[in-house]
Amino acid sequence: MTNLPIDPATRAVLDGGFPLLIGGQFVSGSAGQSATSFDPATGEKLADFDLGDASDIDAAVAAAKSAFGGPWRKLQLNERARLLRALARGIEANAQLLAELEVLDNGMPLMLAQMIVGNCAQLFDYYAGWAERIEGTTTEPPPHVQEQGEALTYTLKEPVGVVGLIVPWNVPLSMACLKLAPSLAAGCTVVLKPAEETPLSAVVLGRLIGEAGFPDGVVNIVNGRGEEAGTALVAHPDVAKISFTGSTAVGKSIARECAGSMKKVSLELGGKSPVVVFPDADLSKAVPGVAMATFFLQGQNCMAGTRIFAHRDIYEPLLEGMAAFAENMKLGHGLDPETMQGPLISKRQQERVMGFIADGKNSDARLVTGGTEWDGKGNFVSPTIFADVDPSMRIVREEIFGPVMAVQPFETDDLDEIAALANDSPYGLSGSVWTRDLSIAHRTVSRIRSGHVSVNCHGAVAANIPFGGYRESGWGREFGREGMELYLETKAVTLAL
Repeated sequence: MTNLPIDPATRAVLDGGFPLLIGGQFVSGSAGQSATSFDPATGEKLADFDLGDASDIDAAVAAAKSAFGGPWRKLQLNERARLLRALARGIEANAQLLAELEVLDNGMPLMLAQMIVGNCAQLFDYYAGWAERIEGTTTEPPPHVQEQGEALTYTLKEPVGVVGLIVPWNVPLSMACLKLAPSLAAGCTVVLKPAEETPLSAVVLGRLIGEAGFPDGVVNIVNGRGEEAGTALVAHPDVAKISFTGSTAVGKSIARECAGSMKKVSLELGGKSPVVVFPDADLSKAVPGVAMATFFLQGQNCMAGTRIFAHRDIYEPLLEGMAAFAENMKLGHGLDPETMQGPLISKRQQERVMGFIADGKNSDARLVTGGTEWDGKGNFVSPTIFADVDPSMRIVREEIFGPVMAVQPFETDDLDEIAALANDSPYGLSGSVWTRDLSIAHRTVSRIRSGHVSVNCHGAVAANIPFGGYRESGWGREFGREGMELYLETKAVTLAL
């Protein structure tokens, strides 16, 4: 393990076990299988963790089903909200532990991990408020009922039931919390499957859920491989809904499986987000803002702004500024306070990203900076900028999920033409526009086919702001009121009085 300072609580957790959480009990996987988590910055072992399979998923779903029909269903809304707030306080009290686990398991810089842990607490506070505001409506009864006498029609909002939550490895704690908070606020019970690359923080979160006072079985956590535990969870007949964040290819497979049983499904999938920089943009803000749109979290985030469209008038100055910014980014272990970019999640991911970089180097694109990997320990790739790209190149078309930027110029002032460039992708998750002209900003935003677009910033997400994609970037919206609606059914009731 790294020689950088680690909180004693973190070391104690790493020296303990990482079992499954089923029915309020921490248990080993039924098949006795385990795997090992490694620090992506050093390649050193962090901890062993238990692996669950289809039989463990079956036990977890049974526990969730029992809890859904038990005391959890009978809790008043304010009691449900109280538990969510208690969990938020537990997260805050263990913020350093959770942040350090994220750094060690995922590789992200500590400052980012600390911000993410704070956001996780905020998520549970935010949805605690919505838990207290679940309400239906009244409306006019149908005419044929009214003809027979007085009547009343109203709607009820009810939880969908047992939900399966499948989260990725890029921001593991955040992804778990952004699905847990609204599903619990809605009154569902949960089986959570973390990513096998980053299992550690979810187990600690499970302990905090128990300490907050949630009834046994309301939240069950089964670490396991996607092809075993994940597949079993998606196919389970007692699971009413699946929420998945990950690749578009896997999302399509899940959608096909859920269609067979008409299981509800929400998907937050891939992205290849456009960033449009107009000639009047403030380069003192655009240079670092656009650079971090790509390099944030080592480029391992679905909303990364990796397709940059810059007006010819500021094209070279923007490139020069971003290259200097990238070259000054300190790569290193996330626990080093000076680190701006950590490692990629695995050697496999590093090799994948370097394959895209090799394609870029073999194309007609201009390598402005980066394009290298470290020879030593860790899965590091330098921040990389390609210029003079064209839309047919792989580095422009495909989601790389690494610190690789593709920049191309435009000369037109026609916003429809500019938007056509930005929309030339199967994805539609995020994007940003950089200009001082509010008219241009609003008109461009209205033309970009993405679920989330920012102006003079990128990736402006928060608990109250709905987030999700168009086209192959997914179905549904997370965060905000829309995030909780994913876990609610609407029932219409008419009474002839």
